[in-house]
Amino acid sequence: MEVISVLFGQPYGVIIGQLIMACKYTIYLSLIAFIGGSLFGGFITFLRIIPNKFLNFIGYGYTWLFQSLPLLMLLFILGLGAPQILGLNIDPWVAATMALVIFTSAYLAEVWRGAITAIPQSQWEASRALNLSFIQTMRLIILPQAVKYSVAPTISFLIQIIKGTSLCYIIGFQDLMLIGKRWANSPVPGSEPYIIFPAMAVLYFFMCYPLALLAKYIEHKTLLKTS
Repeated sequence: MEVISVLFGQPYGVIIGQLIMACKYTIYLSLIAFIGGSLFGGFITFLRIIPNKFLNFIGYGYTWLFQSLPLLMLLFILGLGAPQILGLNIDPWVAATMALVIFTSAYLAEVWRGAITAIPQSQWEASRALNLSFIQTMRLIILPQAVKYSVAPTISFLIQIIKGTSLCYIIGFQDLMLIGKRWANSPVPGSEPYIIFPAMAVLYFFMCYPLALLAKYIEHKTLLKTS
């Protein structure tokens, strides 16, 4: 903070320093949402592909429901609606995490289901000919092939999660967006919106662009291996 204040002077050094510090909470929330959403999304993917119509219906219903609801609506329900209805004091961290995990799991489940269904049907038929169980087929044959199709879109979706955290300010989550809006609404000279919001855009760019390059690189490597 002191170094930034010296480099940029007052008040720009203080503003930029606080915006950079706020980025860590955006990153923390994004990682928690990605890990939690991946774990639960894997379970939903399993429900979608297991040879059981009832479980297939449950998995389909989950993805259909939460892909149909905007993330903003989930945040309103979990961060503002539920506390009022239930009379609970839900911390913004908890509400934001729950909303993003639900949102992430629904979309990743569909991404991974698509990667699995992209495997040729002949692979499934060959596993049945070898008398392999469903779990053995998934572990030994299907998943190793599906992973290479799903890694790039999964990383790309992490970018959507990072950008989605910008909506969490509506429930009081202390991230980059909330700190930036407070500065933009303050009467301090040098914190005008036309200065603050471009600075925030640059910080979001630096958080997202390396992931976009990584996804593009992995996708390129995958195409080379399959060609």
